[in-house]
Amino acid sequence: MTRKHKPYPILENVTIEAVAAEGKSLFHHEDKVVFVPFCVPGDIVDVQITRKKHSFMEGKVVKVIEYSKVRETPMCAHFGICGGCKWQNLPYEEQLKAKQQQVYDQLTRIGKIALPEFNPIMGSVKTKEYRNKLEFGCANKRWYTKDEIAAMPPREEGTEGNLNESAIGFHITGAFDKIYPIEKCWLMDDLHNQIRNEINRYAKEQDLAFYDIRAQHGLLRDLMMRNSNTGEFMLLVQFHYDEEGDEEKAMALLQHIADAFPQITSLIYVDNQKGNDTFGDLELTTFKGTDFIYETMEDLKFKVGSKSFYQTNTEQAYHLYSVARAFAALTGKELVYDLYTGTGTIANFVAHQAKQVIGIEYVPEAIEDAKENSKVNGIDNTLFYAGDMKNILTDDFIHEHGRPDVIITDPPRAGMHPDVVQVILNAAPKRVVYVSCNPATQARDLQLMDADYKVTAVQPVDMFPHTPHVENVVLLERR
Repeated sequence: MTRKHKPYPILENVTIEAVAAEGKSLFHHEDKVVFVPFCVPGDIVDVQITRKKHSFMEGKVVKVIEYSKVRETPMCAHFGICGGCKWQNLPYEEQLKAKQQQVYDQLTRIGKIALPEFNPIMGSVKTKEYRNKLEFGCANKRWYTKDEIAAMPPREEGTEGNLNESAIGFHITGAFDKIYPIEKCWLMDDLHNQIRNEINRYAKEQDLAFYDIRAQHGLLRDLMMRNSNTGEFMLLVQFHYDEEGDEEKAMALLQHIADAFPQITSLIYVDNQKGNDTFGDLELTTFKGTDFIYETMEDLKFKVGSKSFYQTNTEQAYHLYSVARAFAALTGKELVYDLYTGTGTIANFVAHQAKQVIGIEYVPEAIEDAKENSKVNGIDNTLFYAGDMKNILTDDFIHEHGRPDVIITDPPRAGMHPDVVQVILNAAPKRVVYVSCNPATQARDLQLMDADYKVTAVQPVDMFPHTPHVENVVLLERR
């Protein structure tokens, strides 16, 4: 028998003091910090404590006494429900201040190394419709808010899970089998809303089965959309064929969408029978057009397939890579190693200013894209290798290919493996340009390199407005 603890208290008339990590805000109560979502500094609220730890507490707002003067009205009707864009109620200038502070705090508190004065954060060119890629789940059960449930008439027994429950939208945290339906998302060009809503309308009109995540059946499973600055648009539809006739229904849906939206230049589909929605290991079929779209950056073209990684904020990616290139200070004589090269965007972007660029990446398909991107752009001074970074980037590799003058590294959120850091130190390049999507793990890695390298420049870059995520570029020069 489980013991029930007494309900945690409601703290009345508290003032939110500051922005915190992960999109939350905070205030102090007695000797503890209290974290609260969906607030901004200056809000006066009543907070129900939901969790207590030794050094902090968590809570939720149960009543607003007075809204802050800095609060902004969220543009999205789904704010606070879908799980994204947690800072839409915070003016963009305040978001940038919070992100600048986040980078400073993490590099100083975790890194504990000497740092130069930080450059002011580089804000995003766009704060709406800035993404070039979004994914939406399809499910036979939709998520209802408390207000929606309260407004419902009583249900008859056994009606739950019928077709009217179906939805296309985003997964709700803590309810893996339910989807919150999205009418309009502001993160991508509005064409994606029109396409998604038409698929939803057509599927319900034609009585198509939406995917049941628990039972793992149902035809319509997942949508992935990409657009580009060349005006091209990609749609990938994941189906799950269960019974005879499902493939014909899927083809009819694709034909309807192809006819309704001639803007789609790449229409792709897959029958995914796996237990998850990943499709990197599946063979995809092109229904209409090509199986890729092009992005451009300066005079370069980048071929982006459905499985390719490409920075999701196209305009801001250009500014991010421009910072990395400027920090590298290339003269045309340098050998550059580009670690975690992905589809070779940075490698190809800096190749014209280098003698040679060698890119290393874990995903073989990405390396094929990188080679193709060099070929498309007539770049002949790049080499690309696929494999685990710590296994490829060894002292023998450096002995074979030459000691790099500059290393550019853009690792995943987990940062660099200690073995990779050690090989960088052994390679002893003059400069290391470290591009990071997680300043906390970047700070840890900078500390490991501090004995040999001094941080001489720090440039935060905002790639994702209305979220707490921030990129940071650091220049290290050999002591």
